[in-house]
Order: sequence, then structure tokens, then C-alpha cells
Amino acid sequence: MPSPFPGMDPYLEAAQLWAGFQQQFVTCLYQLLLPNLADRYNPRPVRRTYHTEMPLFTSVIREEHVESFVEVRRRTDSRLVTLIDVVSPANKTTAQGRSAYLAQRRVALNAGANLVEIDLVLQGKPTLDFPREGLDCDYTVTVARADRPDRYDVYPITLRERLKKVRLPLGPEDGDRPLDLQAVFARCYDQSGYAKQIDYAIDPPVPVPEDTRKWVDALLRQLKLRK
Repeated sequence: MPSPFPGMDPYLEAAQLWAGFQQQFVTCLYQLLLPNLADRYNPRPVRRTYHTEMPLFTSVIREEHVESFVEVRRRTDSRLVTLIDVVSPANKTTAQGRSAYLAQRRVALNAGANLVEIDLVLQGKPTLDFPREGLDCDYTVTVARADRPDRYDVYPITLRERLKKVRLPLGPEDGDRPLDLQAVFARCYDQSGYAKQIDYAIDPPVPVPEDTRKWVDALLRQLKLRK
């Protein structure tokens, strides 16, 4: 059963679902990339691990985070060509998560790689600082090309629309390849069986504007997922 939402599903931001979703999303991303890149590139899923600490009364809760991303490397010399990273809630809501995410990005930047950020998280502060005035978006995909890393190609996406096809930059001799994020999401949602895990009768696990909450409620009622 597909997600009831046209694109990203905000219910996947629930703490008990996100880690599994991100890992599976990156796996599906890799699976869809591989046939189109295997001739000259070696895409591979990679993980980073860090810990966050949260004070609770007289103690501290320490939590381990494992986040997946994709490196696209050239087959001939294993040079990093493109980093594709999927932002997590911890990257946007904790100092340790933001630091770990940005450190990974700096490594790729220093290697002269293209940078692709897929931000499908409603909560928290954006990891990248760029003008957002006039952008109608809940989510963004940003592309920083190796030859102009200080400029972003921004793909704004709202909760009410499908995820977009973006242009994935590779080496200068190969140009761009299309990356269909909606196809990645659909495969991820179906393979993981989220339709049976999510209770759509309750409100989303993250705050949304009132007009968006009403739209979500109307959509789920129309699909008979809540009364």
C-alpha cells in the first residue's frame, strides 16, 4: 500500500521510525543509482556514528545515532565525486548532530566533490544558510557543484506535492544524471511496510501550521484513514 501523501510522509519523523526510514531510503537511493552509474562510478552507502547528550533532572541521557549517506566515487581511482546526504532530525535539532553532519560535508568539500543535501525533515533549524524568502517549501533539496561550491541549486518541495526529479552532478566529463526522489521514496515506503506501522488516526508527530494540519486531516479522512 502506498503512502497516503503525494510525496514525503511527515509521520515518518516519529522517533521510533526515522532511523529505519533513513537507512532504507539511502539503500533504495543506492539501488536506483547503481544501474545508471556502474559503468564509470561506484556509488556506495556509508554510515557515520555520533552521540548526543540530553540532561534529564540529575542525569544525562546519551544516545547513539547512526546515519546513512551515499558516496559516489570514480571507478578508476576511487576519487570522491559526489556526496548525497539525507538530513536527519538530530542534524537539525542537536548541536552534536549538526556538527557531525557539517563535518561530513566539509570532508567532501575539501575533496572537491559535488554536494547534494536531501532535507525531508520539518522540525528543527535548516543545516544550510541561504535566502529562503519567496520559497514555498516544507522540504528542500540543494545541490552545490564542485566548480561553484558557494552557490546552491535549490529544489523547493511542499508537503502537498510529489518529491522532485533533481539533476545529480557527476564528473565534468559526464554532466548530470536524473535522480527521481519520488521513485526512491515509493520503493522505500513499500519495502518497509510503513502503511501497517503508522497510525494515521492521530496527528503528525511534528508541529505543522494550522492550514497544513487541516489539509492533512481532510486528506486522511478522504482516504478513510481516520474518522
